Amino acid sequence: MDEETRERVREEAELHALVNAVKHDSDPDVGAIMGPLMGENPEFREHGDEIAGVAAPVVSEIAGLDADERRERLSEAAPDRLAALEADDEEDDHELPELPNVDDYDTIRMRAAPNPNGPWHLGHVRMPSVIGTYKERYDGEFVVRFDDTDPETKRPDLDAYDAILEDLEYLGFEPDAVLRASDRLETYYDHARRLIDAGGAYTCSCPAEHFRGLKADGEPCDHRDKHTETIHEEFDAMVAGEYDAGEMVLRVKTDIEHKNPALRDFVAFRMIDTPHPRPEAAEYRCWPMLDFQSGIDDHLTGVTHIIRGIDLQDSAKRQQFVYDYFDWEYPEVLHWGHVQIDAYDVSMSTSTIKEKVDAGELTGWDDPRAPTIRSLRRRGIRGEAIVAAMVELGMSTSDVDLAMSAIYAHNRELVDDETDRAFLVRDGERFALSGAYPEAGHPPVHPDHEDRGERELVAGDAVLLEPDDVPAVGDRVWLKGFGCFRRTDDGLAWDGQEIAVVREEGVSVVHWVPAEDNEPVRMRTPDGDVSGHAEAGLRAYETDDLLQFERIGFVRVDEPAAAGDGAETVVYYAHP
Repeated sequence: MDEETRERVREEAELHALVNAVKHDSDPDVGAIMGPLMGENPEFREHGDEIAGVAAPVVSEIAGLDADERRERLSEAAPDRLAALEADDEEDDHELPELPNVDDYDTIRMRAAPNPNGPWHLGHVRMPSVIGTYKERYDGEFVVRFDDTDPETKRPDLDAYDAILEDLEYLGFEPDAVLRASDRLETYYDHARRLIDAGGAYTCSCPAEHFRGLKADGEPCDHRDKHTETIHEEFDAMVAGEYDAGEMVLRVKTDIEHKNPALRDFVAFRMIDTPHPRPEAAEYRCWPMLDFQSGIDDHLTGVTHIIRGIDLQDSAKRQQFVYDYFDWEYPEVLHWGHVQIDAYDVSMSTSTIKEKVDAGELTGWDDPRAPTIRSLRRRGIRGEAIVAAMVELGMSTSDVDLAMSAIYAHNRELVDDETDRAFLVRDGERFALSGAYPEAGHPPVHPDHEDRGERELVAGDAVLLEPDDVPAVGDRVWLKGFGCFRRTDDGLAWDGQEIAVVREEGVSVVHWVPAEDNEPVRMRTPDGDVSGHAEAGLRAYETDDLLQFERIGFVRVDEPAAAGDGAETVVYYAHP
């Protein structure tokens, strides 16, 4: 590790130690800051074995300060971080705070800016959920802007544009405007030329490694003082595609001695040889960096409030330099932490999910094992339930955990009352019936709504029970909606219909299906496919109908089997 990197690690370690100490009102330790430190500074990862050793003395120093000294030092180093921590202390964790300075604007306008490199996974959902909720609260506007100006490393997927808009509709929101950044290259070029005229940008052909060293030392490169006419000529050549990738960039002129090297003369445009997949943009080779493109668009589209991750604070600082050159007012900014979601073995990463889909490890973006919106939709979970769970997370700048059980609880409230009941027996064991039992069982369609009637399960001469429900020989079991049977060496013998045995003698109540008159089922779940047999009444349901398999959970009918062909009905498991 060179001395420049070592010093950068010390600076970042001090910042994270201060944040940790102030947030928890306790002494920081190296282990507690390593995750955020490496997450916000991925360039440190190649020095992973050395980072803790460099950070340890800095963390020890912060641990030796008292609470007031830590707060004062954090206020000097990163006042926005301190303000965010103080806001967290005042915030109700289960309610979105009021947006700042709303009275200063005629219309509140916010934006979601997805990269269309694939359909949305669950990590993406918090942004549209919160923005859509704010739109409704303030009768504002919601812009979707596809930030698709990187045709190489974050290459757009042509199907993802429509897929994301479909996901948004499923969540219950309709954007007031939809923009594609790749349609707006000429607008960005125009503003780059204006920035050059304002003395705020210059073309630079320094090799990347060379400029990195200059920037680290706070020294300008020789191109910084080029004549404006020369800069225009070279930028026009960039636009015309006359340079190869890496040969020329346009930099925003900032403070070359700024205390944060990441803010020193950052790149606004670079050359990319890989054609954009959209035919309308395939001829372009000079592409804006996200901070430049997004900053220009936020102003031109009238965005009043921006929500972004706490790790992206430098974006606002870079964009502020551009806004100052143009004498623009920067939007209000709110920061939040990342959402971490349990219950999935597949990484919450668009590229990882795409790799697994392409390799056949997942059947598609709507595979029940995929942590995607499309998966939850196919499982029968309503978008409204996802939004409610995301909004409950509030706006904390700390990383927050979302348990899938929160989404399931909201969905259960939405669908329970309207969802019919049915029986599904998995890995069924067959038992012959004997005695004077009724011809059929009649469990209710819904236990809370007698007016919906009863189902009819014609028992025949045998039933199927789940292995865990099979009573020991001599014990009794209550077949729900049917009656009481006693286990014998030969099967199940009728024992009557006195429900009192359940209440007074603790006889177990179990679900069942006729051994002959039933419907084969394949239930697709996040843990893999499950085979079983459902009551014959399942045949009456159609694609997208919801059912609750009693004692198992809610499902969505995906592929009803044709009557009499012996094929399985495919359902997707939603949740308990």
